Amino acid sequence: MNMLISRLIQAATVALLVGAATFAMMRSLPGDAAWRIAAGRYGYDNVNTAAADAVREELGLGGHWFPAFVQWMGDLLRFDFGVSLVSGQPVIAEIGHQLGASLWLALAAIGLSLLIGPPLGILAGLRPGGWLDRGLLVVSTGVKAIPQFLMALILILILSVQFGWLPAAGYGAGRHFILPALALALGLAAVNARIARDAMASIAAMPFYQFAQWKGLSRRQVLWRHGLRNVSVPLLTYLGLQFVMLVEGVVVIESIVGWPGIGHALVHAVFARDVPMVQGTALMLGLGFVLVNALIDLAVTRIDPRGAR
Repeated sequence: MNMLISRLIQAATVALLVGAATFAMMRSLPGDAAWRIAAGRYGYDNVNTAAADAVREELGLGGHWFPAFVQWMGDLLRFDFGVSLVSGQPVIAEIGHQLGASLWLALAAIGLSLLIGPPLGILAGLRPGGWLDRGLLVVSTGVKAIPQFLMALILILILSVQFGWLPAAGYGAGRHFILPALALALGLAAVNARIARDAMASIAAMPFYQFAQWKGLSRRQVLWRHGLRNVSVPLLTYLGLQFVMLVEGVVVIESIVGWPGIGHALVHAVFARDVPMVQGTALMLGLGFVLVNALIDLAVTRIDPRGAR
């Protein structure tokens, strides 16, 4: 109950901070917001001074920031995110439509990273100093050092341009998931592998693990009963931190491959000065971070009840 109350307070704090920060950032952007919004509505080739002035008058732009800030925070307290200044559709409806595409991409990336990283890390941790351990250190360090946008471009050049195995962009078919999910997953898998390796090496050196082997249990039984459960605790804990990296990556990767998700929508909303859309999208990402960490806390408490005492 205490954890639930703590997370609700965190969610309210995140909502207020993200709402205030996005409002301040959008107000601080240089250029004419009315012109950008008119360009988003009618296209850059069709926008002119009259169209920009009409948008400025319609939306009440150019006034003092304080009344607009009070109105935004009041709408936020009523869970009213407003309507998009470009499309005219309710922000919550647009976010709901785009969030699904991003969620599936994020789940695919996390699934791939868990299939690649932890198994290699556990095998390396069981034989520290071996060829797999040394090789994994070099490869994981190199992969982690590559920015996600560069990783996406490298995969496009190799898998799409050179060999033609996967489409470079697109959405709708299963094969469209592979390239963006792999671009997101490789960096996460590199970190997962190092965490699993260090945790497994530390656990394998503990007396209780060696005692289980002395009792006559096979290596597989010892690993299954005493190794994986303890390795999963640091992996799950770090999964919450990886959500931040995942959000950053989703914004970049979706823009590169044309994925119709919430990150792609956020970039377009920033360029079009669609303030309600930016504020609503950033708010949903912040609340998502709180939700993911709450779920991970529950899972870690379930695996290791000592943390709940």
